[in-house]
Amino acid sequence: MAVVSPSTGALAFRVVAIAEACSWAGLLTGMFFKYVVVFDDIGVNVFGPIHGALFIAYVAVTLVVARTFRWSLPVTLVALVASIPPLATLWFERRARRQGVLAEPVAVA
Repeated sequence: MAVVSPSTGALAFRVVAIAEACSWAGLLTGMFFKYVVVFDDIGVNVFGPIHGALFIAYVAVTLVVARTFRWSLPVTLVALVASIPPLATLWFERRARRQGVLAEPVAVA
C-alpha cells in the first residue's frame, strides 16, 4: 500500500530536491562571503538552518517516495547519497524522471 499517491509523491520529491539544491547554493555562497570576501557569517547564519531543514526534508521525502514507487535498494541509496554533494539532488531528480522511477506504476489487468 502506498504511503502517498504517486503524483503527490513525485511532485513533493521534485519540489524538495530543487529546494535542497538551492539551499546548498545559498549556503556555499554564504561560506564564500564568510571566508573570502567580507568575513561576515550572516549568509551562513541564514542559509545554514534552511539547508539543514531542507536536507532532513529531502531524506524523509526520499524514504516515503522510495516506498511509494517501490524503488530498489540501490536506487534509494543513490537518492540518499545525492543529498550530500552540492546540487546532486537536481541530478538525481532529473535522472529519476528520465528513467521512469518517478512515474506512476502501470496497473496490470
